[in-house]
Order: sequence, then C-alpha cells, then structure tokens
Amino acid sequence: MKPINLIAAASIALLASTPAVLAEDCIAAGTVGSAGSASAGGTSASSLGTAGTCRTDDGTTSSIGSGGSAATTDGKAQSKTHVNDNGDQLKAQTKAQAVDKGTFSKSRTKTSTDGSTLDSTTRTMSHVPGEKPVKSTTNKKIILPEQ
Repeated sequence: MKPINLIAAASIALLASTPAVLAEDCIAAGTVGSAGSASAGGTSASSLGTAGTCRTDDGTTSSIGSGGSAATTDGKAQSKTHVNDNGDQLKAQTKAQAVDKGTFSKSRTKTSTDGSTLDSTTRTMSHVPGEKPVKSTTNKKIILPEQ
C-alpha cells in the first residue's frame, strides 16, 4: 500500500471513531444578504455581502462574507474587500469599479452584524458620458427578537 493511501485510510478511521457533536438549537437566528451589478459600455462591476447570526443559551455566533469583481475591455478595473472584527460586531465592505474613457460601472456592498441586527446594503451605478447615470440601491435589514 502506498504511504498516501495509508494516511488517507488512517484519517478515515479516525474520523469514523470520533463521537458526533450535536449542534445547539438557536434561540434566535437570521441571515441577510444583498448583491448588485452594473454595466455600461465595455465595463461591469458586481458586489455582494452576506451575514448570519445564531443566538443560543451559551452566547452568539456570527459569520460574514463579502466579495466583488470588475472587468473592462480597455480601461482599468479594481475590486477590494475589507472585513473588520470588533468584538461582537462584524463589518464587511466590498468596492468594485471599472472605468474606460469616461464610461464607468461601480458597485459597493456594506454588510454588518452585531449579534442582534443584521444589515446589508448594495449600491450600484453605471454611466456613459452624455447619458443619465443608472443607479440602484438594495437594502436588507433584520432585527432578531429579544430572548
């Protein structure tokens, strides 16, 4: 038997012998998310964010995620995401933008949770010179019930 197969077999045996751990039921739980995309000319930009919270007798567990992308045929495109963990608060922000000779598309998503409130907002905008900009906003907010 090859060493790789032996390691894999040992890992499976170890996992099979580990007792199952049951997840605790959430007293209050919620998920929230928003996403959006914009395009104009040869540019496009998209962003999204999602967060979830589960409150149990032992405390609160939260998760957050965010991401985006931008593309252009001849111009400049960039996308950046920042996540901040500040104690019981999680915040994420993604900005995506593509520019090509005055034509641009951009999308920004801000998502946050503090264990009792979940919020996600996405704003998009695209513009071709000489035309009216196209804008959109999507917002989702959930407030979890008190115990």
